[in-house]
Amino acid sequence: MNFEINNKRWWVLILVLVFWSGWWSIVWASPVDITDDAGQAIHFEQAPKRVVSLVPSATEIIFAIGAEDALRGITYHSASLRGAGEKILVGGFFSPAADRITALRPDLVIVSSLHSALVKKLDAGVPLMVMQTRHMDDAFRHIKLLGTLFDRPVAADHLITKNRQMLDLIAQKVAAIPQPQRKRVMRLMGSGRIMTPGNDSFQNEMIKAAGGIPPDLGKSGAVVPVTPMEWAAFNPQVVYGCGTDGKAAKALLQRDGWNGVDAVKNHKIYTLPCDLTCRAGAHLGDFVAWLASLIYTENFSDPGCEVLPRKVVHTRPISIDLPYVKKACVATSTIQDFTNKSLIVDFKIPLSAVSTLEGEREGLLTIGNHYSSPPCWPLMPMGGLEPLHQMVYPVIDRQASTSSFLFTGADMDKLAVKKETFKAMTVYALVTAGVRGNAVRMGTDTGNYYEPGTINMIFLTNMRLSKRAMTRAIISATEGKSAALQDLDIRSSFNPLTAAATGTGTDNIIVVDGQGPFVDNAGGHCKMGELIARAAYAGVREAIAKQNGIIGKRDVFQRLRDRQLSVSRLAHGIDCNCRDEDSTLAGRVEQVLLDPTYAGFLEAAMAISDGADRQTINNFEWYGKWCLAIAGDIAGQKVERLKTQVDIKDLPTPLAMAIDAVFTGVLLRER
Repeated sequence: MNFEINNKRWWVLILVLVFWSGWWSIVWASPVDITDDAGQAIHFEQAPKRVVSLVPSATEIIFAIGAEDALRGITYHSASLRGAGEKILVGGFFSPAADRITALRPDLVIVSSLHSALVKKLDAGVPLMVMQTRHMDDAFRHIKLLGTLFDRPVAADHLITKNRQMLDLIAQKVAAIPQPQRKRVMRLMGSGRIMTPGNDSFQNEMIKAAGGIPPDLGKSGAVVPVTPMEWAAFNPQVVYGCGTDGKAAKALLQRDGWNGVDAVKNHKIYTLPCDLTCRAGAHLGDFVAWLASLIYTENFSDPGCEVLPRKVVHTRPISIDLPYVKKACVATSTIQDFTNKSLIVDFKIPLSAVSTLEGEREGLLTIGNHYSSPPCWPLMPMGGLEPLHQMVYPVIDRQASTSSFLFTGADMDKLAVKKETFKAMTVYALVTAGVRGNAVRMGTDTGNYYEPGTINMIFLTNMRLSKRAMTRAIISATEGKSAALQDLDIRSSFNPLTAAATGTGTDNIIVVDGQGPFVDNAGGHCKMGELIARAAYAGVREAIAKQNGIIGKRDVFQRLRDRQLSVSRLAHGIDCNCRDEDSTLAGRVEQVLLDPTYAGFLEAAMAISDGADRQTINNFEWYGKWCLAIAGDIAGQKVERLKTQVDIKDLPTPLAMAIDAVFTGVLLRER
């Protein structure tokens, strides 16, 4: 009886505490007052909790300061951010869907000055915050503003400090370069003609921050045309673009009148990620550093020009529960003035391993995986592994004779640690993976070069593996990796329209022999092979999600992007998020593809295209009828035939038919 009474008292106390905590949070919620870029004063009684962000740089900052739980809707330009897969897509930047925004019942919509038409369609009572990036300093102001709005001031200040420190570092390094040696740099935009940001663009400010000399064409605006005379007079020494801009530029610049400048003659044409190139936001400092290292590779490669000492600045432990593992950690270091991160696994006793990078190794006390950040990539020493060892091992205090490392451009903070067990058998897989820009389909793509690995896997087990088992484990791991890429529909970087990737061109594996009961086989019919393949499969999927934001259930716009397509490119031949090249057609197609029925149709077309290429689907009569039915459903009327709407080289016939169906339906819908 006393127990029941005490139980009731406890429940009453719990309910009182729950009620009190809820009431307390309401009473003490801090009011927020901000002023947006339109000069509009906005008051909130508390931080907004149902936000729709139409501005990619704002969305990126919100994720970077840890306030992403407040986001309900985003554009597809931000869908690859880690964790963004849980958010609702409201369309693209230029043509978001007002009805989808309204359906989310937002307490704040973040817009730009380009969204004036959309604003008229939204409920008058929904607070709107205008964010517009015109200068680099706007990035810091936006970070500060969003930190205040979402009650993340410490995280915002940390992000600002990190970016300013990187900009200060680049300023110091560039200051050592004499003014006559400074290089002329132009950012290229567009695919049909040469265009560039205007004088007042933040993109030219980024070139200046990187130590370059941007063009002064006397023109203002986000994008301005460049004449052949202006091009020749400026004579750029370095040019860069993003997305398909860079590829288009290489073709355009082979034409007479354009191919005589230093950048073309010296092959200084670079393609960089649009997410960095077109935004002044959370990663401003990182982009400027990367650009500076491309502009001044020779200067930055000189150890005598380094500003910061080479040393480990931070370590964090990694848990690996195996009896022979002494310790494991990720060590963050400064090398060549930029961030490097090393996965380090130390053993209690010397062990053997098989490495696809180094071959068979004996007497190892350490194995690992080393990451160099993008500004380091142009600076990497040539001449094989020995220069890399000489650069890295002294900094992390390890010896080449007792160490075996892999090397990668995938961030070690995105490391996947997967553990698989069966009875007394345990396998660990330590995986990093990046698949943008280097994915290949073996047997189809051409091999032209060598770099340190991009999908790197290290396997440790509590069993003693024979040499036969270690080498066989490489096959099991590779098959698990390829299965993961197949299931994620990772595309070849060289033939994305027609080829699914089986790996990247620079993958590597280490298998350690381990300690414990003896195992002589790691093939597909035995448990050791199964566990290794399972760990590889799970590790690759998780590492790709962390590094590239690619998950299985990604939206159709990302699936198009994986094939180097976009609605904008299909409509106009243009594929750059930072250009105001939208039209009614592209916007209407985006709206249609927000419907799961039509998005699913296009996704099915992608799978059917792969089947056609592999000759597993041979009859397409039924498919043609489906395409006509979809076009008619979109148009709201019967469609007798499809008209070719896009002309893209190597576009598979089934996918081309599906795109024609969607565009035909949209074009007929409002006639």
